[in-house]
Amino acid sequence: MRRNLLLSLIQKRFLQTSSSSFTVQFLVNSCGLPLQSALSVSKKFQIDENNLHKPQSVIQFLKSNDFKDTHIAKTIEKWPAVLHSRTEDTLKPKFDFFIKNGFAGQLLPQLIVSNPDVLRRHLGSHIKPFFEFLKPFYASNEEIVEAIMRAPWLLSIPLNGDMQLNTDFLIKEGVSIDRIAKLMQWQPRVMGQKHDKMVYAVAATKKLGVQTGDSMFVRVLAVLVIVSESTWRKRIEVMKSMGWSEGEVLCAFKRFPPLLTCSEEKIRGAMDFFFNTMELGRQSLITYPYFIGFSIDKRVRPRYNVMKVLESRKLIEGDWNIATPLTISEKKFLLNYVTKYADKAPDLLQIYGGTDKSKRTHSL
Repeated sequence: MRRNLLLSLIQKRFLQTSSSSFTVQFLVNSCGLPLQSALSVSKKFQIDENNLHKPQSVIQFLKSNDFKDTHIAKTIEKWPAVLHSRTEDTLKPKFDFFIKNGFAGQLLPQLIVSNPDVLRRHLGSHIKPFFEFLKPFYASNEEIVEAIMRAPWLLSIPLNGDMQLNTDFLIKEGVSIDRIAKLMQWQPRVMGQKHDKMVYAVAATKKLGVQTGDSMFVRVLAVLVIVSESTWRKRIEVMKSMGWSEGEVLCAFKRFPPLLTCSEEKIRGAMDFFFNTMELGRQSLITYPYFIGFSIDKRVRPRYNVMKVLESRKLIEGDWNIATPLTISEKKFLLNYVTKYADKAPDLLQIYGGTDKSKRTHSL
């Protein structure tokens, strides 16, 4: 009895090992997975070497829809069960729908790689209704595609859950359809957040004095939905510790909502440079709070160094507003403040950033 049981266990282990070994070989040789990824996938997914019709047809189908080898490998890494899908009955209708609605060329592989879970969603009861839900908020299919590509995971959210509740709630609160559409374009993941979080964020936004009809309402709302109250409170305290009043922080925040998405380290570093190196007054940052969002090392410091050299050599005279050189594009800054003075200050390019900036200048 014990001997028979032992033999049975040995046979079972042999079959599992054999199956796992074949699965690894198939994932590596036919699907393009790296060995380590294939080993990991094989622990939870098996391929029957005597029934390869589905896996092979799925791979061929993906290739016929412009999936490159890397797309196929990444899709299978994330959702190996796709290899057990029926191409004609399950995959093709979904692919046809996506292509018809604007996911042409490489957009479709990019979407599937980003969120292969969408292939598990029912076309009739989920994917099509989701597109119908989005239509009132966008002017074209192109805009819908753009929104989905920004946040592919939205296609996995139950439509009759938080997204629908949040949309109905915002409309009830007086937020216009076009502003909800803008919110979906800027921060589509906001609409998929838990409904109680949305209710809190709307109340908190109004408490700050920003009303639903104000142009900045949805931008402030988006930050308060994404960033927890404890986190943005900590960031307010950091700014207060550097001499700001809470009123000044909130004034700056309402002008530039991403302010409170900056890390505490980013805020401290920016404040230190603006106050101690550039000697800007606090009022300047209240007026131009988006300065804090700029990279100090990649944008602010190099441009400030150039302006100080121009000033010290009297190539620019009188009062000049730092807002212009900090906010214009890279191309315009190089043209207006670097190459313009190349004859009189040939070292400006090096001061601005050296060979890397030189390459950009020659490409303009």
